[in-house]
Amino acid sequence: MIRPLRLLQATTFVSTMDRFSMAPMLIVMATALDVPLSTVLHTAGAYYLAYGLMQPVWAIVSDRLGRVRTLRFTLLAAGVAAAGSAAVTNAAQLGVARALTGAAFSAAIPASLVYVGDTVSAGRRQTEVTNLMVGVALGTALASAGAGALAQAASWRVAFLVPAAASLLLVFLMRKLPEPANDRPAEPLFAPVGRLVRSRAALLVLLLAVVEGGVLIGAITLLPPAVESTGVSPALAGAVTAVYGIAVLVFAPLAGVVSRRRPAWWLIGLGAVAAVAACGLAAWTRQAWAAVGIAALIGLAWASMHSSLQTWATEVLPSARATVVSGFAGSLFAGSALSAALVAGPAEAGRYGAVYAGLAVAAVPLGILATVARARWRPAPAVPPLPGPREPRADVPSAAPPGGRDDRP
Repeated sequence: MIRPLRLLQATTFVSTMDRFSMAPMLIVMATALDVPLSTVLHTAGAYYLAYGLMQPVWAIVSDRLGRVRTLRFTLLAAGVAAAGSAAVTNAAQLGVARALTGAAFSAAIPASLVYVGDTVSAGRRQTEVTNLMVGVALGTALASAGAGALAQAASWRVAFLVPAAASLLLVFLMRKLPEPANDRPAEPLFAPVGRLVRSRAALLVLLLAVVEGGVLIGAITLLPPAVESTGVSPALAGAVTAVYGIAVLVFAPLAGVVSRRRPAWWLIGLGAVAAVAACGLAAWTRQAWAAVGIAALIGLAWASMHSSLQTWATEVLPSARATVVSGFAGSLFAGSALSAALVAGPAEAGRYGAVYAGLAVAAVPLGILATVARARWRPAPAVPPLPGPREPRADVPSAAPPGGRDDRP
């Protein structure tokens, strides 16, 4: 039997592979569908919009339906929608198919994180979250390097069939994945949302996710066109994203090892320094040789700071874990969307240096606030479980008090 955490790692891999497969194929798809590039870009935007908006919905569903059932249902839907993306005949159909795919795949990473939070002890949680990020890194690197090549060698439609088939295979493999025990009593549907709103530490984590999404996702998304503006080929500029994925793959296991010897705030601080250095270097030069280092530094920031903040999201409010984790993911993509809107004008004018300088400036307070807040935060004291027919497992954090204000940064 495949280890549960390996299945979750495969889930993050497939979800990320689908998400990153579209960017290298934009021009090929626009040509094949005989539409302007901007039209195909809108279909990609529909994917990300649906991906972000559906995060809280799947959190509520998973609290009611269960983590594994939600994962299997959404992977089935994602597989069908991704296959539908390969069968479209016009841009409108592509937009609908990609939006449905993004909506379904949006459950994959948050549900996997919540599963880890529900089943892994606090001492091992950072390591397992980092292992999930290895799946993300592999998916990023493979899609960035392979989707465009596959589209040119065969067809862009084939590139969509790969994650479709992988999703359907995961639905089958997860049929015996154990459902985490739920020792919390039944409660109103939106009760976890109320506890989140009353938790200052949880709200702070979501705020940090917004800024982090704007800085890290904004920086790596803008890097290929910034490098291309120096006169190199689109293929070489696009390969930078693959370097980022490889960097995450290398640094994620190292971050897991370090997490057993250093506190979480130390990793957050390290990632913040890497983010400032990456954006500062990009503000100075966007030459291809420098872009390799920039992508590697962003990968280090993602592996250390982002994985640590994700782990914090699984711990900060155990009684509303699914809601917080999904809110974290939604906030991350909201931050990236806000960043894209703010930098669109300067980027269109070729002012990439100014854009990256601004991102470097934004990374400084992000790093300071996140590092200090995580260093000061302490988990809420455990409370006795409610009487019931089942004994709570030792590695699952106890429920928060009814008031929900169970933590402070």
